[in-house]
Amino acid sequence: MFDVSSKPTGVKRIYLAWSNSFRALKWLFKNEAAFKQEVLLLVLAIPATCYFNISRLEQVILLLSIVFIIFTEIINTAIEAVVDRIGLEIHPLSGLAKDLGSAAVLISTLITIALWLTILLP
Repeated sequence: MFDVSSKPTGVKRIYLAWSNSFRALKWLFKNEAAFKQEVLLLVLAIPATCYFNISRLEQVILLLSIVFIIFTEIINTAIEAVVDRIGLEIHPLSGLAKDLGSAAVLISTLITIALWLTILLP
């Protein structure tokens, strides 16, 4: 059985959690083209939202919608990694899991497009 008392606590737990998260982000930048493209989109969107005559709240909504795509991409990549860890042979459920992750990214992208059009079009 797993000994819960051996798990780090307090500041050490927070430090280790952040270290793991930054290691994962570094891996994503190195290995995932879609992640790099979505981060570039966010970087370009930041000054773009300043160009439009919209409120700060609307700017935040537009930028967070792109962050939502990035979040969904991270979850999709995690699903793909777990499926590949289980086995590389072709299996209908493995394909379904990967397709569902991809569909989540698609839906988050459609939400972002809808928000940008709603806020920016007269």
